[in-house]
Amino acid sequence: MDVQYDVVIIGGGPAGMTAAIYASRAGLKVAMLEKEAPGGKLIKTFEIQNYPSIKEMNGADLAYQMFEHSTHFGAEYLYGDIAKIEDGEVKKIIAADGTEYTAHAIIIATGTKERLLNIPNEDKLTGKGVSYCAVCDGAFFRDKVVTVIGGGNSALEESLYLTQFASQVNIVIRRDVFRAEPIIQSKIEQESKINLIKKHIPVEIIEQDGKVGAIVLEDVDTKERMTVETKAVFPYIGADPNTEFAKDLGIMDKQGYILVDENMETSVKGIFAAGDCISKVLRQVITACGDGAVAAQSAFHYIKG
Repeated sequence: MDVQYDVVIIGGGPAGMTAAIYASRAGLKVAMLEKEAPGGKLIKTFEIQNYPSIKEMNGADLAYQMFEHSTHFGAEYLYGDIAKIEDGEVKKIIAADGTEYTAHAIIIATGTKERLLNIPNEDKLTGKGVSYCAVCDGAFFRDKVVTVIGGGNSALEESLYLTQFASQVNIVIRRDVFRAEPIIQSKIEQESKINLIKKHIPVEIIEQDGKVGAIVLEDVDTKERMTVETKAVFPYIGADPNTEFAKDLGIMDKQGYILVDENMETSVKGIFAAGDCISKVLRQVITACGDGAVAAQSAFHYIKG
């Protein structure tokens, strides 16, 4: 049968885009499939400060530069929401709309999706004050009180971003200490607009005139509840891998992260994975790029072999 591509990369974040650069530069015919805008979580990140050679840069700007580079050597960028992968000597990738793609090798670089609070009114008020992207929606809440849930790097970084719009930014954490890096914590401590609410968890979002009006918080020790007025809720409580389409391949751990070796190859020959969707310790832009480079090189050797 005619094979459309040497390698299909599923996902257009930093790992996928780097893989596209390396694979196409090596002379392979490459397609990069992405179901949203290229850049992954980069386009939702206000500021990048730990990418070598870039002291400070807006995430969306970095994503755009990466995307231009990713297609510079001939890789095709295609829209596709992948539903299933079928293994074989030739791999078949089936999109949700029924479109099929064939390739000798596949690189899965689909990243993660934000974890939900799973509390009353969260789903109903998504887009009406509940948002998972401060960069996207922060400007809508100028001079308003907003609330961020979470104590990791993302939660604190986005809280700092929101201070340029909001009159006050509440940060709610279930413990009495943050999980974020010390340098970010120090910035939080110096910001007068930030109000820390420790040892509390969200239990309900209150609707007011069809939008977010308040959030109910519960003390983790006493179980006492209090209602905090807020016009927006930004949950940053972690993420889960976007790997549902690969569940039948037997390449994932119990959490859904893809298991790979040092060559980014899964237990299925010709299927590789890279970036935040794989089982690993550190999930950062720089590590995703490294994964993508290794995966592309491994795919090249697999195809030529």
